[in-house]
Amino acid sequence: MILLLGGTGESAPLAQSLAESGYTVIVSTATDIPLDVGVHANIRRRSGRLDEEGMAILIREGGIRAIVDTTHPYATVARKTARRVADRLNIPYFTFIRPTGIARREAVVLTGSHEEAARIACSMGEPVFLTTGVKNLDAYVREARRACIRLVVRVLPERASLEACRAAGIEEDCIIAERGPFSVEDNMSAIERYSIGVLVMKDSGPSGGTPEKLEAARIEGCLIVVVRRPEKPTHNSFEELSDLISAVKARIPI
Repeated sequence: MILLLGGTGESAPLAQSLAESGYTVIVSTATDIPLDVGVHANIRRRSGRLDEEGMAILIREGGIRAIVDTTHPYATVARKTARRVADRLNIPYFTFIRPTGIARREAVVLTGSHEEAARIACSMGEPVFLTTGVKNLDAYVREARRACIRLVVRVLPERASLEACRAAGIEEDCIIAERGPFSVEDNMSAIERYSIGVLVMKDSGPSGGTPEKLEAARIEGCLIVVVRRPEKPTHNSFEELSDLISAVKARIPI
């Protein structure tokens, strides 16, 4: 059995390909929201966040022989946890990293942290559109209040996300609770609705909506502030699903 850490758009095609190749795959996601994980008798799904001990127990009890990590490029805690567990239990670890969605000459402001992104974005004196999720809200709220500018956030329509926004002090009419994918027109609509001057985003890759955000911001004349990706793993790291699948087949006999 293979443990596939999912939740991104790549989870389903990867699980499907592995299952069709003869592997039994358990797709693990942090939440139980509806998600396509592939349709095959060899695919199962579990939900709920896993700490290091919980993942180790799952692997031991499930007879899991490898971890395949398709979590978000910015999910550093999840990736580090998975790699530690794999090393601890002496099983192979493979990770898929989405290719970047930002060209080298892209007209964006790259920042090394959310704190830096918040300072730069809020220093422009214009409304800020935050599309990076809820994990780092405090830095943006603090800088927005200091600069007396409007902060608009787009988050998943889940109770935990909405509660995090309210706890951080985000005004109700500045919370966009929607699930992507978002088109260029969707992004433009939000920018126009709130007279946004600065868009803050992550480099989530082509499949994560990055090109659509960039194009909408360009059309609307917004400053684009991007939080850099964490350092990419160097061992058993792949940017093509086909290469990852080949590596699994070469290492894990069916």
